[in-house]
Order: sequence, then structure tokens, then C-alpha cells
Amino acid sequence: MDNITHALTGLMLARAGLGRTTPRGGSLMMMLAANAPDLDVFLGLPGSLAYMEYHRGYAHSLIVAPVIAVIPLLLARWIRGASINWLSYLACLAGVLSHLALDLTNVYGVRLLLPFSSRWLHLDITNIIDPWILLIFLIAVAAPALSGLVNSEIRGSTSGGVSEGPKRAWAWVALIALLGYEGFRYSAHQRAVAIMSAYRYSGDSMPRVWAMPDGVSPLSWRGIVETTDSVLNVPVDLTADYDPALGRVAYPAPESPALDAARATVPFQAFARFNQLPFWRVTPMDDLVRVDLIDLRFGTPWQPGFAVASALVTPDGHVRDARFGMVLPPRVR
Repeated sequence: MDNITHALTGLMLARAGLGRTTPRGGSLMMMLAANAPDLDVFLGLPGSLAYMEYHRGYAHSLIVAPVIAVIPLLLARWIRGASINWLSYLACLAGVLSHLALDLTNVYGVRLLLPFSSRWLHLDITNIIDPWILLIFLIAVAAPALSGLVNSEIRGSTSGGVSEGPKRAWAWVALIALLGYEGFRYSAHQRAVAIMSAYRYSGDSMPRVWAMPDGVSPLSWRGIVETTDSVLNVPVDLTADYDPALGRVAYPAPESPALDAARATVPFQAFARFNQLPFWRVTPMDDLVRVDLIDLRFGTPWQPGFAVASALVTPDGHVRDARFGMVLPPRVR
């Protein structure tokens, strides 16, 4: 998830009670803990190959979480003089685990099992930025403040302070609402996958089916159906009948020397370790062949998005250029 969502999750955990594990700086400590695994962003700029290789790696693994939890504890002590004790450490660990849990829900995924397994785990039920989760947290932040203002007006007080009781109550409301929302999205996702799986696609009895979040509504999904020779991108609306004819079919490029040459390059090898829904595309140029490897979680064969590796290959299999991200091609024939 985005770091604002993580920070607000930490704030809600602090207000729900975990912030009281230290006399000073409890909210800061929990907000830092809820963002701590993303310290790995300093290993590479967002959108770069290094970022893709290392982000959500060891810093996001379960086995390293107890070590990561020490960092926000020390930072909170340095900034606000927060006390260090076992309860505050366990609170930080809960904040770190909340980060891993939220990252698990979205399409980007997380490598929780490192170093034992480099497999990307992802539930595909939320986008990296989910407006409904942000709205839940913003209401929980604003409601106690608004309540305090109303109460001060009624009493004629000018203090305008907000007691801890409403903050704690709204924090619990937000955390319970978050769990309910994630559960609803999980059920909707499973339903979308089941609907697509029940259909027969051109005689293919064992297609691979995925559902990705599509827009704001948890009832709308972007379906991806991979058959033996094609990929179907189709909208899935849980409030309407499923119609594969509304989708668009793409045909992946067959194996060729150009694909082999691109596959042997460092950018393609690194991207292949991240790519969960690979789609190969080949475009002839005037005197070159352009090879694209697309991750269909983040785009389509026609609009790949940011998750694509591209290479320019000569007819004899020599790679002129290979990189993560779109390569500006010469004029297409």
C-alpha cells in the first residue's frame, strides 16, 4: 500500500492502545513502525530496476520483521524520548506486521518467505492506493476532532481539546472497518474468479484465470484469462452477467531467436523474477525487432503501464538496447 495508508494504520493502532506502551511519542513510534519495511526504497529509485529487485524483499520478510521493529523504536526514542521496553517493542512489531499484511493484499505483492523462498505472494484484492481505505482512516481522524469542536461549542469552552476516549473509539471503528472491507474485497475477488473459471474458452478446458482490481468499485474487476494460445482481457462486473465477448484478445509472440536474445539480458532476467503474469510482444522495425515483456497485473498488451522490459534486437540476434521501462523505438514499419 501507499505510505499514507501505512502511516494512518500506525496512527489507528497507536490510538487503539498500542501507543500507550511508551509514555512519550507513542503515535510517532507506531507511524514509523507501520512504514519501517519501506526503508528498502533507499536501495533504488522508484521505477528503477534496482527498486524492483530489492523493494519488498528481505525488509518485508517475516523472518526479518523482528529486526526491522527495532528501527522505529530507536527513532522514536531519539526524536521524542520514547521509552524502550518489551511492550513498546512488541507494539512496533505489530506495526511492522500491519505493513506486511496490507502489502500482501494488493497486486504488487510481497516476498514474505525470504530467504527460504523468493516467491511473490499477493492476494490481488486491492490496488496499491485504495481510496476506500484512505476514506475510512480520514473519517476516523476527523470525527474525534469534529466531536471535540461541537462539544466545546455546547459547553461554551474555548479549549477545543479532544479527549482520548473518542480517539480510541474511532480508531477501533476504523480498524474493524478495514478488516471488514478487506474481507468483502476478498469475497468479491473469489466470486469474480469463480465466474470466469466456470466459462469454457475456445475448447480450452484448463485456462488460467486472474481478477485484478479495476477502478474504485469492489464489484468491478479486470479479468485475465490465459488459454493455450491467447490472453483475454475482459471486464467482470459482479452486478451484471459475465460476457467474455466484451473483452479483447491478444496473442503472445511465439518463441524466436529475438526472444531468446532479450531473455538473456540482465534487465529481462531481473524483471522475469518479478513478473507474475508475463506476456511477450514482438514488433518489427525498419531494421530491428522490438521485444517487450509485459506484466499483465499492471497493464494490458496494448497499454503496458510501467511494468515492462524492452529490448531492440537485430535480425542476427544481437541486442542493441535492453532496459526496464519503455524503450523509445525507431520508426515502426
